[in-house]
Amino acid sequence: MQPLTAVWQNIDPRRRMIVVAATVAMFAAVMALANLATKPSMSLLYAGLDGNRSGEVLAALDQRSAVYEVRGTAIYVETARRDELRMTLAAEGLPANSGSGYELLDSLTGFGTTSQMFDAAYLRAKEGELARTISALPQVRSARVHIADTRAQGLRAQARPSASVAVTTNNGAITPSHAKALKYLVSSAVAGMSPDDVSVIDGEGALVDAGDEVTGPAGEDRAEALRRNVERLLEARVGYGNAVVEVAVETVTEREAITERKFDPEGRVAISTDTEERTTSANDTGSSAVTVASNLPTGDAGGSGGSSQSQNNETRERTNFEVSETTREVLRTPGAIRRLTVAVLVDGVSTVGTDGATTTEPRSDEELAALHDLVAAAVGFDAERGDVITLKSMSFEPIVPAAEGASGSFLAGLDVMSIAQLSVLAVVSLVLGLFVVRPILTSRAARVPELAPPAAAARTDASGALTGEIDDGDYVPGNLALVPDRGRTGAPGGAEADPVERLRRMIADRQEETVEILRGWMEDPEEEKA
Repeated sequence: MQPLTAVWQNIDPRRRMIVVAATVAMFAAVMALANLATKPSMSLLYAGLDGNRSGEVLAALDQRSAVYEVRGTAIYVETARRDELRMTLAAEGLPANSGSGYELLDSLTGFGTTSQMFDAAYLRAKEGELARTISALPQVRSARVHIADTRAQGLRAQARPSASVAVTTNNGAITPSHAKALKYLVSSAVAGMSPDDVSVIDGEGALVDAGDEVTGPAGEDRAEALRRNVERLLEARVGYGNAVVEVAVETVTEREAITERKFDPEGRVAISTDTEERTTSANDTGSSAVTVASNLPTGDAGGSGGSSQSQNNETRERTNFEVSETTREVLRTPGAIRRLTVAVLVDGVSTVGTDGATTTEPRSDEELAALHDLVAAAVGFDAERGDVITLKSMSFEPIVPAAEGASGSFLAGLDVMSIAQLSVLAVVSLVLGLFVVRPILTSRAARVPELAPPAAAARTDASGALTGEIDDGDYVPGNLALVPDRGRTGAPGGAEADPVERLRRMIADRQEETVEILRGWMEDPEEEKA
């Protein structure tokens, strides 16, 4: 304690204040770190609950004396009890579903329930059931379904059913394929509704256009499947890790519908033939025939009678032919392969020479041709489509081992709270080093106790100024450290017997301290007043 007391007495008041403030700050930081260390780690229990369901969950946690925190719409509990509380609350049906389903119909009774009330309750129940089904999907956080009332009212006929779905996912947006699935889900649950009558809105408030997406695998997935097939086929021959395969699939992205109708005039077929024949004949015999001679005055009106005969034959034939007709409708949907490109790199063949050296040589052309045929058969190569297969045999470079520095760092296994605690501790250590340890280490050495000015220790001239000479009187200053004077004679024990001589030698040995003492005397206001 004595060295610390001496150091504390030798530092000036300003440094004392800094040391006290830094010490207080250090203790406060240590207490804060201790509080953080003893505070239990919190984990997310539930998030996105509305007010009613959150209140029920918090009431259940209070009954079990569980420590929890409410951060916005999220509830955090102790990490050690999170799973236990989830299972316990689930057994009690908490948190309750936000929407009610067909259980709404259980509360309806036959007395006092009109048809309008039953229809409204049934519509609400169907909306709740659909919302439950959509909310059960892994990526969906919450969902609401609204179905339009299509009942006939008054002069208004029954309208076409329609619906809207509001979905909030974990990442805020949903893909068009998911929106299309939701449309089919809702339209299939409502009679008379088509997928086009369903609108889907994501968590960002944007309308999702499902379009006509391909229900099959995407181009990237198809390329990955082909790559695995080719790589597995080649490794059976060249060995594991000796073949690198890359597949690029260019798919059709537009939708095309073609309707074609052809007539073949050479390919006609008689389907019916109608033949009609008419024969007409007439015979006229007698004297009653009127002629030109009978009308003349001198003519022979009473001549002998004559006869006339006429005959008409008519034939009609009608044949109905069916002309050959070809109608073709082609519907091309997106996803078809437009072009396929395959690049294969195969390692060479390693051979060991007589001298023990290992050399790598490319594979033979016959082997490469056989591998090319296998790859073409595995990917469905089509030259007319423009597919390209490139197969090369080259030596692989040896794999360089990873550097030691690539391993996980110390901070990789820490969470945010641990990093914050380490940061606070580092700041406290820095402040302690700069403002406490450093001032103490850089403080000046212990000063020599100041000498009390004697009444006649220094000589003055007539004006009262110091002459710089020391009076050789009988005054002996006190509290002076003994300065050993080895090798000197004239006093017992090797020390000077004359105190003035001893003072002179001390001033000569400690000139800097003496100058500071004299300067302090000269600048002291009390001495000036005296």
